[in-house]
Formats: sequence, structure tokens, C-alpha cells
Amino acid sequence: GSPPGGFGGGSAIQCGRSSTHGYYCHRLYLCAGRCRSGCGIDRFPGAALQKELIVTLLITILLEGVVVSGYSIWRKKPLGPILFTSILANLMTQSILWVVLNIFFQYYVVTLIIAEIFIWILESLLLYSFRANQLCWQEAALLSLIMNVTSFELGWFLPV
Repeated sequence: GSPPGGFGGGSAIQCGRSSTHGYYCHRLYLCAGRCRSGCGIDRFPGAALQKELIVTLLITILLEGVVVSGYSIWRKKPLGPILFTSILANLMTQSILWVVLNIFFQYYVVTLIIAEIFIWILESLLLYSFRANQLCWQEAALLSLIMNVTSFELGWFLPV
């Protein structure tokens, strides 16, 4: 899980005194799991747990499913195909996100931002590509943006 007072995604941005270097650290560092003193980036001692990935994936699918349902009703679009596409997209993109964040944990924030932009574009393409969704490119990009902003924003406050 997250550190005490941490955020979903397992990280908290902190800054403080470096006992190792004896000066105040003006850089931000990520502390996921147990923090060690000093400036730099720390992370869990091993790979992300499968249970956390599954819980995060289910929460993401649920949140984005609510967005898809609301959008489909509002814009009179077919719910089933769009929901199916979003679930399929999440299975791919969340797995990729977890792998990339674990590989590039030293650059967590930058990696997260770049990955989220990539995910938005990929999910937009998937939503647009399936003709049964009846979405033009602008609709697919807007829906994907709303889905991802919602799950990203709420994900910071989830205790996973």
C-alpha cells in the first residue's frame, strides 16, 4: 500500500534535510514505501505487487466506466461497445504504465506525465478505431481525456 499519508499510485512528494549531505534539500524527491534520509528518489524495494495492480485496475475501470456511461447517455452513443473498448484499453495501458513507472522510478513524475499523455492518445485511437463506438476523432479524444483526468485526479486520493 501507500505510505502513511501517501497518495494513490504509491508516492508522495517531499523535501527536507539531508542527513547524508548535511544541508537542506531544495529538490523534490519521491518517497514510495519506506523513506530513507537524503535527497534522491526512493521506491518500493521490489516490483509492484500484483494485488495492487489488480485493485488499481479495477478502480480505474470502475471510475472510467462511470464516465463512459455518463458520456454515452449524454451524447446518445452506444454504451456497450464504448465500455468494452475502454476496459480493453485499460487492460493494456495500466499494465504498460506500471511497467514503465517501475523501470523509470528515478524519474517518476516525468515518466508519469509522459505515460499519461501516451495513454490518452492510445485510448483515443482505440475508441476512434472501433466503428461500433460511433465516435469521431474529436469525440474519442474528448472522452479519453475526461476518462483519464477523472481516474488520474481521483487516483491521487485513493488508499492503494
